[in-house]
Amino acid sequence: MAKAQSDEYIEVEGKIVAVLPSTMFRVELSNGHQVLAHISGKLRKHFIKITTGDTVKMEMSPYDLDKARIVYRLRNAEVNRNAPKRSYGPRRRQSGGSNSGPTTPPKK
Repeated sequence: MAKAQSDEYIEVEGKIVAVLPSTMFRVELSNGHQVLAHISGKLRKHFIKITTGDTVKMEMSPYDLDKARIVYRLRNAEVNRNAPKRSYGPRRRQSGGSNSGPTTPPKK
């Protein structure tokens, strides 16, 4: 089975509407048509994160216009993702320095 040439695909841009399980996305095209898209292997390999509101470039087969493969995430100017900020637990103070506060001697 030979690898398909890039001229056999239709390249389109769309906006991510919904994030679905198994790295699938619902994408709306500029004409209002919604397609189901999955991310390509290079995006998986390089851990490219895609969230709602991102603009992406996709490849679609001319035989099935309801599915697509996301091949590139375009840079967005300002996207309000409304995602919660991640907390990695309480921050530790660095020892030493004048702002470290009162210290107690170590117990023996």
